[in-house]
Amino acid sequence: MQSALYVALSAQVALSNRLETVARNVANMNTAGYRADEVKFAELISKAGQDQVSFATGGERYISRQVGGLNKTDNPLDLAIEGDAWFAIRDQNGTMSYTRDGRLEIGLDGTLRTLTGQQILGAGGQPISLDPEAGPPLISQSGEISQGEVGVVGQVGLFLIPEDAALTRAENSAVIPDKPVTPVQIFDRNGVRQGYVEGANINPVREMTKMIMISRAFESATKMIDNSNESQEKAIRELGATS
Repeated sequence: MQSALYVALSAQVALSNRLETVARNVANMNTAGYRADEVKFAELISKAGQDQVSFATGGERYISRQVGGLNKTDNPLDLAIEGDAWFAIRDQNGTMSYTRDGRLEIGLDGTLRTLTGQQILGAGGQPISLDPEAGPPLISQSGEISQGEVGVVGQVGLFLIPEDAALTRAENSAVIPDKPVTPVQIFDRNGVRQGYVEGANINPVREMTKMIMISRAFESATKMIDNSNESQEKAIRELGATS
């Protein structure tokens, strides 16, 4: 079989993975705090005869760290992060993950939770309790929470994920890193903005443009396969007729 056929097939696999990633990003472009999927490609070199042939790998997926835009809501229980930090959340099974979605609510037990029910944690990993009858909280840049005449009742924790950590997806636009996080202690580069929500870090126009380009590239790879098959069939017919 000709090398061009293998090259075209490897390109189709890579393009299919890329198209799936783009489709997922488009589906989540209105999801608060969502971080886009990206694909990193590499080149494989194979020696076919005397010539080297380049093949595309299937692509390695990773989660983008780019920050999304902030949308003002004026809701005192909506929080956004300025900087690269993350909120820590814990579900009913005790699983911890990290999210940029700061849309919160006060549970029936007074615990501060995400809209999907996970506890949002303080810098020490502890849950945060508020008085539902004490009025809306005031939350400072450092995440410190004050409520009514009670004063400071807790602090929302901010955590930094190492740049070289691999991320896997979890519930509530959250991620789980494969390396330990560190709590933010100095708030000059990272902080909380009350009354704002971070949107997805997805550019819809760019993603739709990518989808069109990928579709065209896939069609080109398909034509390459068809041409390779036709040339191979022609060679078999002509060589077979003269032998």
